[in-house]
Amino acid sequence: MKHIMVCVTGQKTCQRLIDYGSKMKENTDDKLFVIHVAPENYRFLGHDQEGEALEFLYQKARDAGAELTVERSGDVMATLVRLVDKHEIDQVIVGESGEIDSNLSFLGRLQKNLGGRAYLTVVPKESV
Repeated sequence: MKHIMVCVTGQKTCQRLIDYGSKMKENTDDKLFVIHVAPENYRFLGHDQEGEALEFLYQKARDAGAELTVERSGDVMATLVRLVDKHEIDQVIVGESGEIDSNLSFLGRLQKNLGGRAYLTVVPKESV
């Protein structure tokens, strides 16, 4: 049984990432988790109408048969790693970052912080 975590950061990209994660499920026992961690004092999904944005995300996660977790955190990285441990995640799916230096990028730091706990899959912007 695989546990797959899809990290979403913006309304425009969440659908394709959730779809990608759903396609990674190999059987009905596999579990899909959709995670959105927002920094404290930040609008969820970068949207002025948080309720509308959260409803959109909830619907997309539900359509994919995923469990949705939405949190605010002062340490997004630590929260993601905690959720990987909590849900016994095997694979983390994230969208491609526009950051140039991969060692200093959020994705580079996430890979390092995962420390082999889970495989990190970066979905290119044109994928799916």
